[in-house]
Amino acid sequence: MFDSLHFFRTPTHSVALALPFALEEVIEAWSRLRFPMAKTCPDAFSRDEWAYLTGFLDREHLWQIVQEAIGLPEEQPSGTVRLLLRPRGRVAVWLPNNVTLLGPLLLVLLSLTGNEVRLKVGTHCADLAGTLLRFALEHQEDDALESILRDRVQIESFGHEDPRQQEMAAGAQVRIVFGSNETAEAIQALPNPLESNGFSFVDRQSEAWADEKSLTDAVLSDLIKVFSIYGQAGCTAPRRLVVLGASMEGALELRDRLSALWPQVLPKRPPVHLASANVLGCQWAAAMGWQATLVEGNQTVLALGTLDLPEVHSPMTLMICPATLEEAIRRLPPQIQTIGYAFQDTGDPQWLAVVARSGIKRWVPLARMHHFGAVWDGHSFWRQTFEAVEIGP
Repeated sequence: MFDSLHFFRTPTHSVALALPFALEEVIEAWSRLRFPMAKTCPDAFSRDEWAYLTGFLDREHLWQIVQEAIGLPEEQPSGTVRLLLRPRGRVAVWLPNNVTLLGPLLLVLLSLTGNEVRLKVGTHCADLAGTLLRFALEHQEDDALESILRDRVQIESFGHEDPRQQEMAAGAQVRIVFGSNETAEAIQALPNPLESNGFSFVDRQSEAWADEKSLTDAVLSDLIKVFSIYGQAGCTAPRRLVVLGASMEGALELRDRLSALWPQVLPKRPPVHLASANVLGCQWAAAMGWQATLVEGNQTVLALGTLDLPEVHSPMTLMICPATLEEAIRRLPPQIQTIGYAFQDTGDPQWLAVVARSGIKRWVPLARMHHFGAVWDGHSFWRQTFEAVEIGP
């Protein structure tokens, strides 16, 4: 069943990883796929999505994910093997409708685990996981990755009432659900194996925190790109920019700088329906007490105000709030996920203290807010697709 043993080193012991394939061959196959990917972009993907996925498949990046979860690779165990990891069994994933890139990213990550993988794609979105799978099969030779994608991966799309919902839950040793609280509760409540694991990644909000001196045009350009991909619909997108230590006058100047820079970074005009929604969103924000302005071409609404103002729930509205650090901590959303930061001194120990006493799940540089990995929302979910066997002396 498990034809290949891989060894990893930790500071105290060695770890053995049992897989039905040679891990280095699968990682190499994914990395080779980047060459045909550089020549074409499937219609289902935006160019930004395809570019991010291409970078995700870099050999060093995939090995980094494995190393951070297990240890440093070694040819033979340099110390006593204290732990053996082996695939748990079938992994079932319920994907959301709003962040379609999660599908291909999870397809890649889970293909490295040796488990059977069953992905349910959202019924109201493009099947990017299936698109990547077909692209990979078209450009693969007869290798380990081709065998995994043909024999160990199943991608489907069906409604909530479909009996396959129960089949997925009942047959999975690991359940990974992305979606609303209600969706996750319903799926995790389905009959499932007694000793199985379940992970629910539900509705969350994110923010960008920065000090004024760090908000250069380059950093603001990163903010524009990060926000514009999903707007308020993405759990990793910042709904508001909190400018620590700034005055209202300084924040107003910042808002106007951001407004002028926006069309330079993203010159493309939004669809008519979104532009109209932004006009309404700007009026709504003003009525709620925000100093709101529309970016040229009605691309986005930038709303300046204090943290105690009611939130503006409009798809492409970015709120900008000057605040002290204490105010920012006190006003964190209950369902906070990511803080994307831009500070002069990112190594200051106070930031670790802030994270430790808050509900923050991710603390990353602003430009990396959307970056997906093996640890998510406080869970090392990728590592948990393996069963850990203690090996005594």
